[in-house]
Amino acid sequence: LHLPDDHGALAVQEAIVAKMAQLPATLRRTLTWDQGREMANHAAIAAATELDIYFCDPHSPWQRGSNENT
Repeated sequence: LHLPDDHGALAVQEAIVAKMAQLPATLRRTLTWDQGREMANHAAIAAATELDIYFCDPHSPWQRGSNENT
């Protein structure tokens, strides 16, 4: 997912919801994010996309292993 230049919560919410709408349901299961203000609208994202959203512990980006290590 390419984030918009404006990494504000509303812009990120709109980008995620739009991208998830393009994916088949079998690929829309969970989203794991590091800590950041851009996910302030995570509840709205979860409601709109039916994703389970998880957050890494602070200062622990390796908890998103497949993203950080590929």
